Amino acid sequence: MTSETREIAIGAATFGCLALVMAYLYVGRDLAASASSTDIDIVAKFNRVDGLVEGDEVRLGGIKVGTIKDMRLDKQFRAVLTMTVDGGIPLPTDSSAAIHTDGLFGSKFMVLEPGGEEKYLKPGSEITYTQDAVVVSDLLDLIISEGREAMKKRKQEGK
Repeated sequence: MTSETREIAIGAATFGCLALVMAYLYVGRDLAASASSTDIDIVAKFNRVDGLVEGDEVRLGGIKVGTIKDMRLDKQFRAVLTMTVDGGIPLPTDSSAAIHTDGLFGSKFMVLEPGGEEKYLKPGSEITYTQDAVVVSDLLDLIISEGREAMKKRKQEGK
């Protein structure tokens, strides 16, 4: 074998080994994550989920513990959200879910508040205590109408 052929063979073998290592690291990480995953799916129903999308965070105590997995409508036209939550966090059955905004015009996320029950949510369980998303324009309309009412009351007291 000539030295040129030997160098090509060694280069091809090195490249093949590197490709195998990269494939193992990529696939092995996914397999290890799915094998050790204790994530559970939990369902919650809302009247409004404005601005919330699949993949948004689910937080508990300000820490990300899951993501929004699926969104659909039920027969009563309520938004049914399926969220994937870390199964290592025991959530009582009377826990609540609310949709919050990161700042005034920021992104939306789900906030879980644990309850006080002794029993815990299982995969497929439903959170029955929910708080809908607040729409900024509705909130501004409410503030403006409250201000107008206060001004009318002051004018009437002044006369």
